[in-house]
Amino acid sequence: MKYMQIQGVEKQISRLIMGTGDLRKLEEPERAMLDAFIAAGGNAFDTAHQYRNKEKILGQWLAEKNLREHVVILTKGAHHDDGSPGPRVNPQAIRKDLTESLERLGTDYVDLYALHRDDPSVAVGPIMEELNEHIQAKRIRAIGASNWSHDRVQEANEYAASHNLIGFAFNSPNLSLAKANEPRWEGCVSADEETCRWHAANQLPLFAWSSQAGGFFSGNFSPDDRTDEEMVRVYYSENNWERYRRAVKLAEEKQVTPIQIALSYVLNQSFPTCAIIGPRKPEELQSSIESMNLQLTPGEIDWLDLQKEEIVK
Repeated sequence: MKYMQIQGVEKQISRLIMGTGDLRKLEEPERAMLDAFIAAGGNAFDTAHQYRNKEKILGQWLAEKNLREHVVILTKGAHHDDGSPGPRVNPQAIRKDLTESLERLGTDYVDLYALHRDDPSVAVGPIMEELNEHIQAKRIRAIGASNWSHDRVQEANEYAASHNLIGFAFNSPNLSLAKANEPRWEGCVSADEETCRWHAANQLPLFAWSSQAGGFFSGNFSPDDRTDEEMVRVYYSENNWERYRRAVKLAEEKQVTPIQIALSYVLNQSFPTCAIIGPRKPEELQSSIESMNLQLTPGEIDWLDLQKEEIVK
């Protein structure tokens, strides 16, 4: 396992982050998957107030294993579809969601806290001030944004810097080799070329959700198979199929699989990245670990992403 450091968090964070969105109950095979992740050296978990009972399941498992002080919890709040109707990016919703998340998780702090969606009509000042109050109270170690544009992240961090506050330490949009035709869910943000250039210039860590594009590179999809309406809507495009063909070719050369190439693409950017993954079988976890240790050159990254017609060594 490989790790990174986030300002404000004492623990190192595994570059593979286990997603909990698919947790249904604390039984097999879910329990075995969580155990296997820890055994492999993973220590970071992604969850959210909006995921309902997923936080509670994770908290129960951590308590059983006595692992709380050995792991990094990333949870999220202020989702627009989670509680009171309408936009919820406001101090009251943040306070409510964080309090309930801590209770569900059975802890008095979270290592990483992100705002799950944005409301661009809301001024960043009161939001950053509210989050900093929770940092000062030691309920949060570091803050970030999920599904915010890089412009809004920069605006928030500029406000924090000018008011002697702690800014966002990470950003968590979608980033994958397959580019989304449209948001997968309402309010989602995917990292485009401009966002990636901004992250490269600022070296702000990016935690990529849907880092494997819903399995687009697994070999289970083809241009003629349109039975999965969501995959067709979000990822089916000629450019993505060309990315798939290039991933297949490079995988053959490196004797790996296309989906390993796709995950390695996320983990070999010119800025710090972690990948949020959702393995359902031990072999899928092992595949992700191998991907993390698979090196891709900048030339290979550009070629996979259709920036070059040939790989420049």
